Amino acid sequence: MTAPVAGLSIPADAALDFVSLGALVHRLDSGVIPFRKARECQIHVSGGEFNCAANLADCFGLKTGIVSAMVDYPIGQLIEGAVRAMGVRPFYKHFAHNGVNGPNMATVYSDRGQGVRPPVVFYNRANEAGALLKAGDFDWPAIFAGGVRWFHSGGIFAALSETTPDVIVEGMRAAKAAGAVVSFDLNFRAKLWQVAGGEARAVEVLARILPYVDVLVGNEEDLQKGLGLPGPDVGAHAELDPSAFLAMIDGVVARYPQIKVVATTLRAVQSTNRHRWSAVAWVQGETFQAPTADLDVYDRIGGGDGFAAGFFYGLLSGESPEQALRLGWAHGALLTTYPGDTTMATLAEVRAFARGGSARVQR
Repeated sequence: MTAPVAGLSIPADAALDFVSLGALVHRLDSGVIPFRKARECQIHVSGGEFNCAANLADCFGLKTGIVSAMVDYPIGQLIEGAVRAMGVRPFYKHFAHNGVNGPNMATVYSDRGQGVRPPVVFYNRANEAGALLKAGDFDWPAIFAGGVRWFHSGGIFAALSETTPDVIVEGMRAAKAAGAVVSFDLNFRAKLWQVAGGEARAVEVLARILPYVDVLVGNEEDLQKGLGLPGPDVGAHAELDPSAFLAMIDGVVARYPQIKVVATTLRAVQSTNRHRWSAVAWVQGETFQAPTADLDVYDRIGGGDGFAAGFFYGLLSGESPEQALRLGWAHGALLTTYPGDTTMATLAEVRAFARGGSARVQR
């Protein structure tokens, strides 16, 4: 083991630094044109859990894996190619497509909005392969055979079906047995949980998962709606004021005392393309807050996963909690300047921005 960082005993070496469990999707992006007027779109491969693994591999140079469903048809092949391109090792449960109605790789539709017009996101997750995953589908001893330092999943995957929470718990138990740190991004999505049974169902499901978690990512709305914790009115305080988030931490750790780290981004949206951006972390009783940056946003989708990846990298690399938070803050900010859900940044760029870098031309 390495010396504990933020109270976490992270294995010093392993075949894989980081493994995520979640559903892979493809996002159709119509840019600034609303979908009802769109005539073309870009395709981005995504998934909240996958994005973290992809970012850690491509930008930060870590050895990562993704545990997911894969459908053997052209959309699946497109997604497989993107996973390979980002340097992520796949562990798939394969499904055959019947040529008519699935199973399918889910589709996310989004436009980026512009100015005073916000982005619009909606889904087609009908007969989604990821939702068909169940306990027993993966050979966890084989996945962890060479060692895994960090295991991650999230609330989006938990919301997909009656069986996906069982897969998460199974994976987390295997991770704990292998000595890996376990993280979870609450990523509360009201549309997904509404179909799954509403907030009461979310609280019930996440209460089964959280006892295995060491590092939790989520804002005060995630904590209220996902965990059922009382808290102040989310809209009653400034969006860059962490007080509402921090006021809820005692409730989190009282219910789940094994959690050592809770972190989230802070974002004030002035317009679709202009955000103020910060982040905060609670680490075993200490609080750290990143600087505030004014962002000119190209595409906001994936910024939170960018933050999580940079923050995880800092902790995996033995950085101080404050520096880990800065790396997450910097990487999340940079990710909003690119199209798509995954990174195009380099580690040097992330470190430069974390130090207070500027947008001057690099010669």
